Amino acid sequence: MTVYIDPPDWPGHGRLWSHLVSDVSFDELHAFAAAIGCPPQAFERDHYDVPETRYADAVRAGAREVGSKELVRRLTEAGLRRPKGRRAPGWVPGG
Repeated sequence: MTVYIDPPDWPGHGRLWSHLVSDVSFDELHAFAAAIGCPPQAFERDHYDVPETRYADAVRAGAREVGSKELVRRLTEAGLRRPKGRRAPGWVPGG
């Protein structure tokens, strides 16, 4: 199991954010995020947005610290990258 987190460098809503991803599966990512207290609504397409105040919690729980480019590379190589505008597998309009 490997979950990755990039530095809290992304501004939004008056704070800085990190991205939390898995290079194995979304099930692994959801389980890890729940274990560190990330709310389900923090999930966006292929990652969780993690506020800078929770960064250390994620690292203590086992998330590997990587740069943003490395995080995207690992996500893409795992086939889990979902760029904006690309629907999740199995998505059905209105369903």
